Amino acid sequence: MDLTADGLVSRAAGELGSRADELIAEVERCLRRDVPELWEHADAMTSENVAGHVVAVLSGLERGAGPDGIEGPAAELVRIRRLARYGVPFSLVLQAFRVGQGILLDRLLQELPRFTDDSELVSAAARRLIAAATGYLDRSSRRGFVAYTEERDRRLRWRLSLVNEASMRIGTTLDIGRTTQELADFATESSAGSIGSIGSIGSHGDSFAGRAPEPFADLVTVDLLDSVLHGHDSTPPEGPLVVRRVALRSVVGPDPASDRASDRASGRASGRASGRASGRASMTAPRQSHTFPNGSPPARALATGHPSRHHRADGTDPALAPAHSTLVVPLRAREATLGVAQFFRHRNPEPFGDEDLLLAQEIAARAAVAVDNARRYTHARATALTLQRSLLPRRTPPQSAVEVAFRYLPAGDRAGVGGDWYDVIPLSGARVALVVGDVAGHGIHAAATMGRLRTAVRTLADIDLPPDELLTHLDDVVIRLSTEAATETEWEEEAGGDSAATCLYAVYDPVSRRCTVARAGHVLPAVVALDGTVDVLDLPPGPPLGLGGLPFEAAEFELAEGSLIALYTDGLLEARGQDAGAGLAALRDALARPAPSLEAACDAVLEALLPARPPDDVALLLARTRALGAGQVVTWDVEAGPAAVAGARANVSRQLGVWGLEELEFTAELVVSELVTNAIRYGRPPIRLRLIHDRTLMCEVSDAGSTTPHLRRARVFDEGGRGLFLVAQLADRWGTRHARHGKTVWVECAPGNRS
Repeated sequence: MDLTADGLVSRAAGELGSRADELIAEVERCLRRDVPELWEHADAMTSENVAGHVVAVLSGLERGAGPDGIEGPAAELVRIRRLARYGVPFSLVLQAFRVGQGILLDRLLQELPRFTDDSELVSAAARRLIAAATGYLDRSSRRGFVAYTEERDRRLRWRLSLVNEASMRIGTTLDIGRTTQELADFATESSAGSIGSIGSIGSHGDSFAGRAPEPFADLVTVDLLDSVLHGHDSTPPEGPLVVRRVALRSVVGPDPASDRASDRASGRASGRASGRASGRASMTAPRQSHTFPNGSPPARALATGHPSRHHRADGTDPALAPAHSTLVVPLRAREATLGVAQFFRHRNPEPFGDEDLLLAQEIAARAAVAVDNARRYTHARATALTLQRSLLPRRTPPQSAVEVAFRYLPAGDRAGVGGDWYDVIPLSGARVALVVGDVAGHGIHAAATMGRLRTAVRTLADIDLPPDELLTHLDDVVIRLSTEAATETEWEEEAGGDSAATCLYAVYDPVSRRCTVARAGHVLPAVVALDGTVDVLDLPPGPPLGLGGLPFEAAEFELAEGSLIALYTDGLLEARGQDAGAGLAALRDALARPAPSLEAACDAVLEALLPARPPDDVALLLARTRALGAGQVVTWDVEAGPAAVAGARANVSRQLGVWGLEELEFTAELVVSELVTNAIRYGRPPIRLRLIHDRTLMCEVSDAGSTTPHLRRARVFDEGGRGLFLVAQLADRWGTRHARHGKTVWVECAPGNRS
């Protein structure tokens, strides 16, 4: 039969097609030897594509198709896109095409002479073969290059989009644990496929249309250096690096144990499930401290600061042995290593590539900066909070005037610790001072200023100033602090401004059941009556502290025994973004609800008015009033003459017998004699003697004079001047308080402390 060049090519292709398996195996051997990179990321797919190319070319030539009529394997473009995602140069794809073309041409040219001796016909057929092979290679290369470029562009856009999304989703708060968990959550929720219509590619080259792409990682762990979490310098110490697992996230559950249950439910390979089950016992739990084995990838990353990519989870955690691909990325910020993040794939069949490692580095770098910011903020906040709490009373001093409960809550957001404070100060005559204040600003400066003001209030309270006078002196203190801050430029910039503050000062007397209150720009207190009615006290409007030159006024109220006084700062009313009026209404509702105890009432008020993370710090002080009964207080009017001293001593002696305080009789008689004598000699009538039996025995002598007695040391031949010295030696405490008219000299004696 006469042959044409096309017929000769068709017969040669058909003959070689019968031995296609041998030809495919030969091409694959040559490609594995000359272009091994193609098998690293697409082993099974590359083998299938080799077979597809060989079969497509031989079938097309056998049918007599031209170069444009031979269709390559459908999965070829999918494979090229996969190689593009892994950063394999397109030149290697072209090299593979040329290797395959050369082998196929050689075998076809060897077949041609077997069917004819006509050299011209063989030459013509050879030319057609070369033209067809070259055309097929050119067309496949062009299509492949277009797919490769599109995929690279998609990958670039996807990578930029993912990094931008990571910047928005990681580091939303200044909390280390939440920041690291956001990193783990983001990596297990973000798609590993490129944006656009191309989804994840399976091991057989299928594009899963309409199916959600696989996540970037199936499991993510984040470990931080223990020294970083404790606020120490981030420089790793000598010896083994102790780390603490601060975040862990799996695609199907909180840890790989959930993966096992899901695998078994979906019928996955039992070997993989059993392998995961056998390693579960050693999985490092969140918040648990541990060390990585020497020479392991995480240990090297912590020591060198360099990331790495691995095809197994060896050297990381025995429980992660099923992972077939791993990225180990150190968390570095400001030239310091803070910890290490590990990304694992065990469900996603795609191994991590170099581009994935670069992407993980970029995401981890942003997370590291957020962690370092959170670490610095946490350290500064902890310092300020420690200072704040050290300056606040941890427990109330012994007193009988009121039962108290208190709370201080620092701000839950970036504002940080503020200058809110409260105090309970015992005063003479069984009275008590209740204080709540608020320094403007946040941070260490506000906490330090609060401490100075609280000390000033205690000092002024110790000399028993009335509330309005005390606030006037405190106003001068704030002005001096502002002046000092203004003269120290660096401190002023760091502090962020002035030392403005508000304060409310209340004095409650359990004998008279009267409460005297003055405020300096502070929110009004509330009082809960015995019937549950809540009233806001109507106080004169005092200016905030630090303005100077403006007066403060006090108001006096009579309170029934068992009344509840609520003192607080404005952060309690404005915590939920509402105005002060709405907050005050909510406070009244919360105070009106009955509670089994003051502690429970504090908790109920905070729960009703505050969100989980209040925007401003809050101080709350609740005080339930008590009253000293008639059997605990005795008062006598004293005549302004020397003969009245003996009568005063006798009255005291009889009353101590009634109270069963005979052991204090000698001390009390001596004290009363001295105080009454001084009042008669140096004071002005009317003179009054009062005994109060509470935790201690209190002796008070009041007169209308304003002269303050002073303790002095008498000389050898002096006839007087020893009385107050003896009083000071015998008493536990003594002092003088001034009223609008006159003064009171008081002495406290505790049973068993004096003889």
